Order: sequence, then structure tokens, then C-alpha cells
Amino acid sequence: MTDVTHNPTIPSHTKHNSNAKKAVAAASIGNALEWYDFTIYALFAVYIAKNFFPGGNDTVELIKSFLAFGLGFLIRPLGAVVLGVYADKAGRKAALFLTIMIMAAGTLLIAIAPTYAAIGIGAPMIILAGRVLQGFSAGGEVGSAAAFLVEHAPEGQKGKYAAWLQASMAFSNIIGAFVALAVTSLLTEDQVGDWGWRIPFILGLLIAPVGLWMRRSLDETPVFKAEFDKQGKTAEHAPLKEVFVNYGGALLKGTAFSVLWAASVYVMIIYMPIYVQRAFGFTGSQAFIAALIGNSLMAVGCIVAGSVSDKIGRRLTLAITTTVLLIAIHPLLWWLHHSPTLGTLITVQSCFCVMVAGVVGVAPSALSEVFPTHIRSTGMSLAYNISTTIFGGFAPAALTWLGTTSLGYSAPAWYVSIAAVIALFAIFKMGDNKKTA
Repeated sequence: MTDVTHNPTIPSHTKHNSNAKKAVAAASIGNALEWYDFTIYALFAVYIAKNFFPGGNDTVELIKSFLAFGLGFLIRPLGAVVLGVYADKAGRKAALFLTIMIMAAGTLLIAIAPTYAAIGIGAPMIILAGRVLQGFSAGGEVGSAAAFLVEHAPEGQKGKYAAWLQASMAFSNIIGAFVALAVTSLLTEDQVGDWGWRIPFILGLLIAPVGLWMRRSLDETPVFKAEFDKQGKTAEHAPLKEVFVNYGGALLKGTAFSVLWAASVYVMIIYMPIYVQRAFGFTGSQAFIAALIGNSLMAVGCIVAGSVSDKIGRRLTLAITTTVLLIAIHPLLWWLHHSPTLGTLITVQSCFCVMVAGVVGVAPSALSEVFPTHIRSTGMSLAYNISTTIFGGFAPAALTWLGTTSLGYSAPAWYVSIAAVIALFAIFKMGDNKKTA
């Protein structure tokens, strides 16, 4: 096999393009596997609630289950700090390899956990431990993976390459929705509740070695190598301290912008299949069909949005897509409320996914441009995970409760609208570079 990295007969631009495409494939596959393991908890939260958080009331059980889901987010800032600093010191490759191993461990705990009926209070404790490991892993994932992609990307295509980060998350949602559809369609409700809900977690363990193999074969980014050679690996390099001391304003802007990144994904993509079942009476199969179609569009939309941002700039692209989302979410949800048919659900969920893609497809490259190379992973991880912890992790639990108030079916729309307004202020304060170091 020809070694393009060391073969002098191959032009340098060909080597770079080959390495960049390999990086996109490897990082995207690994990221998709991690988010699959992370998001199937939300898809099967109803069944997890029954088995591990009995409370005698469906709403109370589901809130408890989503609180456990949210607990994984409380640990994310710690994961962002530890794994982000690790990525800025040891390299993007080392951090990405570590995150997927931690994620696999958390998924294993959930997959094999005995139920509350079997061991009592120990059962939810095991679920919580699994969620903590998953949350810690996810805390370092976005910053490390986004830095890896933009630093491997050719000039003028960094938005497109970084967009694969969120496109791969859409692919993970597609896989999750497909598995959920298969499980709920092929098994009876009692079978899913008794043991079928474990199947998606077991499948997550089976495909994890693929991600491990891919990440072990990655090359470090040339940008990080250059920065490493320039500064050297010294104890004085303190990314966390530098983020807070010298880049506090950038961290504040990045966090404010990431509020919409978090809220839109966790409300409009992850929580929506559960929400439409409870609020509008759709079956699990109907909800998962809509999610499957919507996430297919989201995957394509992310790449399109990232590519457009390479042409017209991140800020303009984000300003347009965020405004469209802010205007459209309320009438779309109103339409679904007044016409709860499968056709309407598919249309509305598809619109949601396309609008979210317009924002999150540009988000990784936009946020990466806020921080320089030597603190990029730490800064991005902190900004994203602070906002995700507050506005994303507990969104399902909060919206499950808000749905019982006067806001009713419109609670998700108001939640995302507030996040969009905050993000718009941050977007106009951010720079508009189309190139990233």
C-alpha cells in the first residue's frame, strides 16, 4: 500500500486532501457512534422510566428519567475542562480516542443495569453512573472533534468540513430512529418494556470498536503539530487559565451563541419524538418515522449550510438561519397542534430539522474561529458545554413539566425562541472570518 504521508512523488496538496478526507471520515464515524450511544437514552426514556424510576405516575416517572438524562449534562463542563485541556496539550487524536472509550463504558453500564424490581435503589444508581460517564465523554467531544476537522480542512472549505460534525450527529439520530422504529415495530409493547429497550444500547457496544479502530488510525492535525513545534510541550502551557484570563469575552460570546446550538438540537431534534407522543397522541412508530426522515434532511442541510458559510461568511449565514427559525417555529407547532396527522408531523419535523441544520451546520466552524489553536479545544468545549448544561440537558425535563402549565403545546417553541434571541445578540458580536487557523 502506498504511504501518501511520506511518498515524495505525490504532490503535497494531494496528500493534504487525502488526509483531510480521511480525517472527516474517521472523526465523523466516531462522533456518530458516540452520539448514537448518547441519544438513544432519550429515545427510550419512557421505558427506562418504567424500569428504573417507578413513581406510580407516568409523568413523574418520565420527569425522573429525564432528570437522569440531564445529570449527564451536569458533568459535561468537567469533561470539557479535562478533555479539552488534554486535547490542547496531548493532541486532538489522543482526546478523540479517549472520549469514545469513556462513552462505551457508560453505555455498557446502562445496557446491563438490573432493574429497580431486581435490586432496588441500586438500579437507578447504575443508570446515573452510566449517564455521568456518557456526559463526561460528550463534554470533550465537540471541542476536540471540531478542532480536528477545521484544522485538517483545506482553506476555503473549513465551514464545509466542520459541518460534518453535526451532520454525523444527524446520522447517529437516523441510526437511533431506525433502531427504535425496528424495536418498537417488531416487538410488542410489553416486550420492549421488559427487555427490548436494551437492544439499542447493546448495538451501540457492538459498533464502538469500529470507532476505536478509526480513531487509532488518525493523523494529528498539521495545525496542532505546527503549534506544538513552535511552543513546545511545557508545563507552563495552561489552556484553561488562558481562556479565562485572556479570552473571557470570547468565552462569553461563544457561550451565548451556543445557547441556540444546544436548545435547538435537544428540543427540536432529540426531545421531539417523545414530545409528539405525549402532546399530540402519536404512536412511537409514527414519531420515529418522522425523526428518521427529518434527520436525513438535517444531515444534508448541515453540509449545505457549512458550504454556504464558506462563501458568504459565518455571521450572515447564522443571522439568516436563526431569524428564520425564530419566525417559523411557532406557526409550525401551531399547525401540528391543530392538524395532528402523520403527514403534518413529517412535514413539521422535516422543517424543524432543516432549520436546525442551518444553525448547527455552521456552528462548529463559527465557534472555532473565536479561539486560537493552542486553546481552541478548551475554549470550544467550555462554551458549548456550559450552554448545553443549562439549556440542553434539562430541557426535556423542563418541557415535560411546562407542558402541564398554561404554555401547553407551545412550550418548546417559546423555549427555542428565547435561545434564538440570545444567540442573535452573540452572532452580531462575533467576527466574520471565513478562514480558521
